[in-house]
Amino acid sequence: MPVTLKDKYVQFFADLQKVSHAAAKIDENCIYQEANLEARKYMNLLLEENALEGSGLGNIEYFKAFYDAVVKEGKTGVVMMEHYSNLDLPFFLYLLEKSNTDWGKDFANRVVAVAGMKLNEASAGVRAFTEGFTRVVIYPTRSLDSLKAKGWTDEQIEEEEKRARKINFAAMRAMDGCKKRGQVILVFPSGTRYRPGQPETKRGLREIDSYLRLFDIMLPISINGSCLRINPESPEDMLSDLVEKDVVTMTASPIVECKKFRNAILEKVPADDPDPKQKTVDAVMQILEKTHDEVEKTR
Repeated sequence: MPVTLKDKYVQFFADLQKVSHAAAKIDENCIYQEANLEARKYMNLLLEENALEGSGLGNIEYFKAFYDAVVKEGKTGVVMMEHYSNLDLPFFLYLLEKSNTDWGKDFANRVVAVAGMKLNEASAGVRAFTEGFTRVVIYPTRSLDSLKAKGWTDEQIEEEEKRARKINFAAMRAMDGCKKRGQVILVFPSGTRYRPGQPETKRGLREIDSYLRLFDIMLPISINGSCLRINPESPEDMLSDLVEKDVVTMTASPIVECKKFRNAILEKVPADDPDPKQKTVDAVMQILEKTHDEVEKTR
């Protein structure tokens, strides 16, 4: 019987919060957050306990080719990854580090994840859980869209929109700095974790089109298996997620040249299409879905 994350790891979270130091409130001055390596140690213990034998990277040659293109050829690279749980990023870095290669460890050190500010602001436990990994924090559009339904006044929403613009402008500048330093940006194009029975949570966000314009190459990564499942009884409480041991496979598709890929999609979009950007993002999600389905057949 699965148990919740917070119930199974009570002491884990108590110890983790002792080393936590990330900002509890996000503004434009703290959107780039370096990994807290003390927190990372706890995360790795959790992964080692729940990842079953057989977990690993699929099509490792594509990971290596992407790494070489960034490090040896100076190309700017973005990883586009499926999103099932808050262990997706930790597992990715863990598997790279466990690949027993120097390039895998260096790849892991270069990854900077794009993360919603909820991970900092939701609770001290969630904040501690996620701060072991370098990230650029953004204000997601989805969060703004939900404010009116929460009873916010027009004046309050206007102020929050100003805050969002400042945060996201600073985030874009931070990502530009990451590119210049040879770091790799990792983004979840769905913008949220997939919830079974809710296909809309697996649809890519149109804002992802901007990453295709800003980066030279993309590495799509599909995920099969998960040691952390969304709890249907409390889906918004990330610490109520259910822990299960599983074989987790992260499989890369061939490297995509962003400009060529984007142009090929847009050339086929009718001139009167109301949202051509969404078409480019849909194409990214199709790559992820195809690889995911192919791997799932072999599990």
